[in-house]
Amino acid sequence: MSRSLILTVLIAGLIVIGTSAPAWAAQFDAKINPNSDESPFKISYLKTVFIEYPNGGNLFDELRGNEWTIDGTADSSDPGVQKLMNELNSQIQADGSQARISDLNVSYDFHLKARNINTSVDYRVILEGTLADYVITDDGQRTLIDLGWRGFTTDAEIVIDGIEINIPINLIEDYESEAYTFISGTEAEEILNKPLINAEFILEQPMTNWHFLFDPTGINADASTFGLDESISGFVVSTWTMGESSIREGRQVERVFEAEINSDETYTIRSVQSADAATLAVIGFGALDIIDGVEIAGVTPTPPEGYATTSTGEFPVMIVYGMAGMAAIGGIGFFIFSNRALKNQQTEQQGIDPNRLVGYETSASSGGYQTNRGEAQLKDDSDYQQTRSHYDDAPQQQSPPPQATPSTEEEAACGCAASAEMGSECDCEMQGACLCDGTCKCNASICKDQVKSMS
Repeated sequence: MSRSLILTVLIAGLIVIGTSAPAWAAQFDAKINPNSDESPFKISYLKTVFIEYPNGGNLFDELRGNEWTIDGTADSSDPGVQKLMNELNSQIQADGSQARISDLNVSYDFHLKARNINTSVDYRVILEGTLADYVITDDGQRTLIDLGWRGFTTDAEIVIDGIEINIPINLIEDYESEAYTFISGTEAEEILNKPLINAEFILEQPMTNWHFLFDPTGINADASTFGLDESISGFVVSTWTMGESSIREGRQVERVFEAEINSDETYTIRSVQSADAATLAVIGFGALDIIDGVEIAGVTPTPPEGYATTSTGEFPVMIVYGMAGMAAIGGIGFFIFSNRALKNQQTEQQGIDPNRLVGYETSASSGGYQTNRGEAQLKDDSDYQQTRSHYDDAPQQQSPPPQATPSTEEEAACGCAASAEMGSECDCEMQGACLCDGTCKCNASICKDQVKSMS
């Protein structure tokens, strides 16, 4: 396999991996204002469980035709939401962060639909709230921001309005109890006991691997004309994003757990979660650091002088220059190959050799005026068969020779016979003498007199 083919396969693989965007398992979005005591965040947790029965069976009979949806919302006044907020804050502290959730709203949506070969259960829980105590220090020039709170995770059972929203198996047990008996005590039950509210991977992924961009719109003189929020007036906005599957961040794939149930038939339970994603925006220019194992960001209103990088580690710049270099190498190789091919190619003279042509003038007119027009012709015709027109080979249609018609009368044996046939005066009249003999039927007067005298 050639090097060019290997390189093409690698680039195509990177494009496919880098552009894949499945439905996210945990999708996190937060906007941190270092000049405020609290900032908003939102995180969504998604998971789908498939109960497969390709050969039918008793489990299929229990689920046949079933379809239902359970949804609802609750705020921090709900005991279940308060428990969830306490559980998340405990996990944040265990991760070494000093930040905490000060307010929380929860919405959930669960949907079961049975089909002929499988049943799907879609789980979705959305948390929206405010984060507090994320500012470590502020010396007036730079603010240190705590970033170690990103892993919103809990293993506890969370019951809101009588609905357990965190452990998938509990929903099946409560609403499909007959189907639950097939799953209970099997490996499939362990898979469905994995909590839905889990964002550990977002915390485990170092922010130095996230893509970094900053928006300087807020420091423009005419920033107010864009209708920007007053909170970013005079500041840049730093943004870190995670979720791309790449060389630097690693190949991120969906998390699939599968187990079989051997009963009257063989059933398969699959739990599917796609790769996590996160976006974290901070008002100001953020530079990453670590204190006591916790990731932080040093935030200033504007970027350092001369700072022009647009991504952590200048990753996009490397890609751009790398691709440009590969294109240049490919172009050079193409020209070298083409040059060698031209040198090795045997060229043949097409048409007539100019050395075998001779020119002659073809244009002249009265008064001695001579033009420069001329034509060329072969010095000899030895190669005429190679240069002649193909039209010469075309068969030519020739008109048949005229058929002679026998004359009913003897042709006049005289010099003016043609004139007699044409019915016009002949030369005999003009010359004053008949050139005909006695058989001539010329209409000229002199010939008629001669015929009379001869008779």
